Amino acid sequence: MSRIAVIALNTFREAIRDRILYLLLVFAILMMGFAQILSLLTVGSEEKIIKDLGLASISLFGVLTAVFIGVSLVSKEIERRTIFTIVSKPIHRHEFLLGKFCGLALTLLVNTSVMTAWFYLILLLKGFADPALLWAIALIFMELLLVTAFATLFSSFSTPILSTLFSLSLYLVGHLTWSLDLLGARIESSAGKLLCRALYYALPNLEIFNIKGEVVHGSPLPEALPLFALLYLLGYGGMVLASACMILNRRDFT
Repeated sequence: MSRIAVIALNTFREAIRDRILYLLLVFAILMMGFAQILSLLTVGSEEKIIKDLGLASISLFGVLTAVFIGVSLVSKEIERRTIFTIVSKPIHRHEFLLGKFCGLALTLLVNTSVMTAWFYLILLLKGFADPALLWAIALIFMELLLVTAFATLFSSFSTPILSTLFSLSLYLVGHLTWSLDLLGARIESSAGKLLCRALYYALPNLEIFNIKGEVVHGSPLPEALPLFALLYLLGYGGMVLASACMILNRRDFT
């Protein structure tokens, strides 16, 4: 078994012992169950409310899990001073970091699968089960992997509190980058337009992974969207993880 796989499995075992994981999972399950009550109190379609709230719960609590556990991936090892033992062994630092990332990715996969199973159980009981929702959940999982990559990056050089703030801020910004395009169109200054355009391409565009509204309302989706989202994740996420590895390699743990 490769060293990355060993670290990933150890990270997974450590993550599933974290009480915050189960706390967030319980909240997600409760919120999905609450959708049935909410649908009775509102005038909207019961089916759309249950689907909307279910997908939103998987996305929100998945992001919180990725951030709260991801920011402690490296910093916890530094606080416990176990990083000094790890780096003294014949293992590359990038293998350590990638193993941590893969371990959390496996945790998120299991977590998302549990939430999806509960979501579909509710849908089956209500007669609203729709296989198209799986596309939205698959893209949510890709988004979680990108958020995890950012949490890993911030964890490699900052404290858990600052890493949490940075990760959550970038998550919010990632869903608002479309406004930079609109802002650039209204600004008259060429320098301002250039700055908006540069930020638009430099910051992560997490709206690529957001097809929840289209799936719930049955709108047609571009056939190439899942492939484009996967390529975006591999390209952008790969650069973020490469940056994290470079930072960790430059840190002095002697």
